[in-house]
Amino acid sequence: MVLGRRIRLAGGIPLSNKILVAVDFDHTLIDANSDTYIVKLAPGKKIPEEIRKRYSPGSWTKFMRAIFRYLYECGVRPEQLLDCIGEIPLISGTKEWFKALNETGQYEVVVISDANTVFIEHILYTEGVRHLVHEVFSNYAQFDGNGCLTIQEFHHNDQCKICAVNLCKSRVVSDYIDRRKKQGVNLQKVVYIGDGMNDFCPAANCKRGDLVLARMDSPLSTKLDERPINAKVQKWSDGYDIYKYIQQHFSQENSSGTVSPNSD
Repeated sequence: MVLGRRIRLAGGIPLSNKILVAVDFDHTLIDANSDTYIVKLAPGKKIPEEIRKRYSPGSWTKFMRAIFRYLYECGVRPEQLLDCIGEIPLISGTKEWFKALNETGQYEVVVISDANTVFIEHILYTEGVRHLVHEVFSNYAQFDGNGCLTIQEFHHNDQCKICAVNLCKSRVVSDYIDRRKKQGVNLQKVVYIGDGMNDFCPAANCKRGDLVLARMDSPLSTKLDERPINAKVQKWSDGYDIYKYIQQHFSQENSSGTVSPNSD
């Protein structure tokens, strides 16, 4: 099947072919952990031991909820949190690959992260690239009426044993592809970009012909060395690498007659 041709669903709806680019956020789009970055606003730039003891594997969102409450009780207000988060730049080359892919009209970029929507959206808007991202999938956050940042789990995961209980990234990718198909867009190829162990599940679920981009020397990179997957794997160090590998991969697919990265 050639990207750019239109096929039709049973109901006669034209279906255009595109490529999904699903990307992690912390240590993938930014070179930091956006959640822990704001700890610098706490007294002495430290979180009390009684709060740190609340953390346990699989309870990150609950842990961050306690930290946000603590910062609020210490007098940290919304504008201070946002100013702090707004300091974090995108990794070199990220704006460039966002813009380059958007200009083709052939790709849909979505962010999938275990951080939170307020931090991700604010950084993307601050960097002037929010309009280049189709959707952000993360733990929903908002400031309550008093100015305390609240956060809730993205969804309940009781099926995937690899991912956290609040977020299975493979499920997000699958659900998004299904929804877009009903809307007339066939995301027949996937590029998955990440760095952490919670990126292994979506990487492992990519198919032959898909592309997985793992940050060099990251936990994901090490895991993929140990457990090969069906998709092609490349290692990146910045956004320029990411764009180069995406270009190369789909140019090769096109030359082999498998896929042509044209939209309409």
